Amino acid sequence: MSEDFTNLIEQSISKLQVKQGSIINATVIDIKKDLVIVNAGLKSEGMIPIDQFINYQGDLEVKEGDVVEVSLDAIEDGFGETKLSREKAKKAKAWVKMEEAFEKKEILSGRITGKVKGGFTIEMQDAKAFLPGSLVDVRPVRDTGYLEGKDLEFLVIKIDKKRNNVVVSRKAVMEMENSEERDEFISNLEEGSVVKGIVKNITDYGAFLDLGGVDGLLHITDMAWKRVKHPSELIKVGDEIDVKVLKFDKSKTRVSLGLKQLNEDPWFEISNAHPVGSIISGKITNIADYGCFVEIQNGIEGLVHVSEMDWANKNANPEKLVSLGQEINVKILDIDPERRRISLGIKQCEKNPWVEFINNHKTGEHIKGEIKSITDFGVFIGLENGIDGLVHLSDLSWTVSGEEAVKKYKKGDQLETILLSADPERERISLGVKQLTDNPFADFMEKNPKNSVMQLVVKEKDEKQLSLDIGGDISGLIKKEEFTDIDKISNVQVGDTLDLMVLNFDRKNQTVYFSQKALEQKNTSEVLDKIAKENEESKAKLGDIIKDQIDN
Repeated sequence: MSEDFTNLIEQSISKLQVKQGSIINATVIDIKKDLVIVNAGLKSEGMIPIDQFINYQGDLEVKEGDVVEVSLDAIEDGFGETKLSREKAKKAKAWVKMEEAFEKKEILSGRITGKVKGGFTIEMQDAKAFLPGSLVDVRPVRDTGYLEGKDLEFLVIKIDKKRNNVVVSRKAVMEMENSEERDEFISNLEEGSVVKGIVKNITDYGAFLDLGGVDGLLHITDMAWKRVKHPSELIKVGDEIDVKVLKFDKSKTRVSLGLKQLNEDPWFEISNAHPVGSIISGKITNIADYGCFVEIQNGIEGLVHVSEMDWANKNANPEKLVSLGQEINVKILDIDPERRRISLGIKQCEKNPWVEFINNHKTGEHIKGEIKSITDFGVFIGLENGIDGLVHLSDLSWTVSGEEAVKKYKKGDQLETILLSADPERERISLGVKQLTDNPFADFMEKNPKNSVMQLVVKEKDEKQLSLDIGGDISGLIKKEEFTDIDKISNVQVGDTLDLMVLNFDRKNQTVYFSQKALEQKNTSEVLDKIAKENEESKAKLGDIIKDQIDN
């Protein structure tokens, strides 16, 4: 008998074609203190928390015998019980109503139930919605206490089921009520016209003005010809001001407003008033990492890039060079009226220390200064007026590498140098240390040119080459292949004296290469030339003898 009953139940369930998440009807059969028991014609009765049947007014919205819609969470939860949810069913039904209202632009009723960041929580149609603070009223509302706990009308303006996000507007409903007044205003609104507006909201990027049923945006860049950090510098909520309509999109009811356009654009005459190259006085209005802004006249600011602030230090901290509000002389470097940009310079108002250095010093002059820093490529020497000169590693020593020579120097040392070159345009001054003394390698090359013959003593020996003593810190080498008979190198010993020819010079490594083979070839060539010359002379004498005999 029980098996037959179970089969009947299962057949009944299968006919319902229900699955998890389905919305089904259920009858309220009992109401407990904390639970509402319902019968949905499934294997077991469902028990649903009573708070799912309490509306936003706090009233129980069902009684025994009522048929309600519930969501099927599970036919059997593993303990033989059916899991049902009234709340999910209400939300699902509410979403349908919300979507319909959004599509048809129908007005829905709801209540403000809480305050969140940027707006309020609205309870409506068994679902929660978000009311932005700016959409509470057509005018800014600072205190919404008079609206809380009351049934209000809203229009759904955005809905995203996937993100469970509903945005509503009370302002839209109120604007609809004033549509006639609004339509009349819009019909008379034209680009270029001047209208009055009340500041209703201020943001970082501008302000929204109520123009009489229509809102307009006054962007921060259209508030004044000069740079404005924040709109609150010029206006405040509640101000009634005159503005110019810059752009009006009737289809989207978007109005762009301008305040600065009510006054003449000072950029029109800037090039004539302050041509490039002129020096004028201005006030520092802002300091940034990359430079500072200077107001040169009302509404006109220019940028002094950090590289144009100080001759000696292009990467200086601007805050250490100038201060906010300081009156300062600047030079006009460039004007771009179309982009409304002016490039200014502070250092150009003073003498260029690089040019001054060139005027006061000549190439070859001895320069003494303190070592400011040591880098991978050289030593920087402090010069007059805060500028630096560079001794490159290659200019430290004739005889040792720059990497080795620089080890004997340290920051703070006084160092005597010689001025090699100066380029004021590139702001570079090249100094040298090794040039204070003669170049031993150059002297050697001058005294012993290529192909000259020398007698040299062998200092060191290995399988590939011989090291020769040629005096000083200059290295002399002869490679194995530069012997006429390669095997002879094995007979050469350290201390032996060899006759060799200068083969080549390596200026970079201060090395002279020699050859025994080239010397022998030279000697052989000279002998052959001598024999050939003697033969020619002999032939000439024989010819003279024969000629004399014929003549006689």
